[in-house]
Amino acid sequence: MAGAISLENGLDLRGDFPEEPMENGGNLFAPDNDEGMDVPNITSKLALVSPTNEEYEYILETLKERVEEGQGETIYELGTGETDNPGLKEEDMHASIATLKSIAETLDYEVAKLRERHEKEGLVCEFLLRKKLDSQDFMEIRVAVVGNVDAGKSTLLGVLTHGELDNGRGLARLKLFRHKHEMESGRTSSVGNDILGFDAVGNVVNKAEHGHLDWIKICEESAKVITFIDLAGHEKYLKTTVFGMTGHAPDFAMLMIGANAGIIGMTKEHLGLALALQVPVFVVVTKIDMCPANVLDDTLKLLQKILKSPGMCPVFQVSNVTGQNMDLLKMFLNLLSTRMKCNLGSPPEFQIDDTFSVPGVGTVVSGTVLQGYVKLNDTLMLGPDPLGQFQPLVIKSIHRKRMPVKEVRGGQTASFSLKKIKRSTIRKGMVMVSPRLNPQACWEFEGEILVLHHPTTISVKYQAMVHVGSVRQTATILSMTGEHLHTGDGFLRTGDKAIVRFRFIKNPEYLRPNMRMVFREGRTKAIGTVSKLFPHIRAVAQNTRQQRAQKKAQEQGHSGAMNEPQKPSKKRRGTKKHTAEFDETKENEHRAPYLHIFELRQQVLARDIDLANQVGPCHLLDNGFKKNHLAWISYPCVEDSTLEEICGRKLVATLSLNRLHDNAGYSHSVLVALYRIGYR
Repeated sequence: MAGAISLENGLDLRGDFPEEPMENGGNLFAPDNDEGMDVPNITSKLALVSPTNEEYEYILETLKERVEEGQGETIYELGTGETDNPGLKEEDMHASIATLKSIAETLDYEVAKLRERHEKEGLVCEFLLRKKLDSQDFMEIRVAVVGNVDAGKSTLLGVLTHGELDNGRGLARLKLFRHKHEMESGRTSSVGNDILGFDAVGNVVNKAEHGHLDWIKICEESAKVITFIDLAGHEKYLKTTVFGMTGHAPDFAMLMIGANAGIIGMTKEHLGLALALQVPVFVVVTKIDMCPANVLDDTLKLLQKILKSPGMCPVFQVSNVTGQNMDLLKMFLNLLSTRMKCNLGSPPEFQIDDTFSVPGVGTVVSGTVLQGYVKLNDTLMLGPDPLGQFQPLVIKSIHRKRMPVKEVRGGQTASFSLKKIKRSTIRKGMVMVSPRLNPQACWEFEGEILVLHHPTTISVKYQAMVHVGSVRQTATILSMTGEHLHTGDGFLRTGDKAIVRFRFIKNPEYLRPNMRMVFREGRTKAIGTVSKLFPHIRAVAQNTRQQRAQKKAQEQGHSGAMNEPQKPSKKRRGTKKHTAEFDETKENEHRAPYLHIFELRQQVLARDIDLANQVGPCHLLDNGFKKNHLAWISYPCVEDSTLEEICGRKLVATLSLNRLHDNAGYSHSVLVALYRIGYR
């Protein structure tokens, strides 16, 4: 309540009450300091016509917040208000535009008029406000291009990126193919990447020189770059398409439909995949120049029937030959905004989706920065390797769209040149993360899955390909729990939901909770979310030769034994033949007795054939014996006492028995044994 309250007789109520503090520390008739009451009214359509200084500053801060939330851009509409009828007079619209341009100039934004429409009370205009960026920085939007084979995906991308219409025989797509067999068949078989650049006011900057695009020049002139992820449409390349949708983290999916063919083949499959991964979809219907009107109408009606779910889905009808409606599609692409937040305060995390070996440079990895930012000469942890470990490495150089940069932020794709590492040690699905994250690999994880389709039933020990981010590996089902399991049989069928525990069969992987996953094998398809991880715990050798030497040196009170050289290997001891009369007592005095894997196997066989069948084959758990003659030999289901009895006192005196537990929870008796290298 601001100011005095007066009645009709002129009585001033402010004078009748003393301005003394109330019990809660306030004054009933003092000016109200509530921030909500001091906020200027900018919801009116006349807010920008002639704003006061206070209103001007408030509008400026509001626009700045909206641009930051939009990660560099926003759309502002003039001529509408919350309670007002839309439309402004011409002189009011000119005044509002002048105010908007003044604010944009203050904040160093570019202003571009998008469209104008006439209402009953006047004009309504929409403007794009976009932040000015450095020549080496640009906004990036990733669009996955999916659809059935022969829908015109590569042809449309060739027309958009090169600015030249197609001749009706596939001329435009030849500029995008990467392999000879693709040019011969006209079908994409790999994940292709193409870019389309827009400047600050929304104009396309792509200009082909001698049939080729200069990516560096495009990025330098662009304020926003659309990265098209061209995926395969044929069913036999579904594995590649799923990897492109999961590993490349697209912001949007562009579903291509041929007007003459309609919704056939893999169209529904790709649409379901995008919806399962929660990727927004917009539809482009191509080949409208060659399609009869009745066929086009049937295609649109079927499309409308499929897309009748809640929400709006943009549908464009274009022609790659005549260029019809191509400008509308370009305008729409210019207005797309990224869905991935930067999270600059979080530790950096980078997922690898491809590897290269560049002559003169070395090993190069490409992928997407999921969070944080990475700078030159930063040290990140690369992994996991087959043992589940991460190794530190230094970023030697950074490139974005072939343009060298000094840093990259979350949501951007980049390529890193790595120091002192071979390409053969890196695979798709590995990550590079900050040491602050303390990364851990996992063999097993739990996921909440929904079976979309399966011909029969899914049970324990079922194996299928799991796609989680850039991870693509076969996994085995260890257990299933849930209310939707069929009573008594423990099977999953089409439409069932369950919490399933998986185990990778080849390598441990780095996962995060709440990651979207796709589980497929042939025609079997399931989707879900990673709910729980089981970190991989690597077994550590105990009571090794070096540890025994250190312990002995500590007992003797000197450190000389700790630095004793390794005893020479068998090859360096000469070619002396060991006969049956070899003095075992002399051997024990000079060196510890050696045991070959097959010798212990023979001892087990000689004692009990049934026990040998239980023991099964010997499992070599570590190849470190190549350096220090150590081997880990695992014998499942055998008690320590039984091994001691089999091996004998002399053997037990030189071996260490340790009980370990692997990730599956099985107990193993493990021998850390010294043995000769090579077979007899």
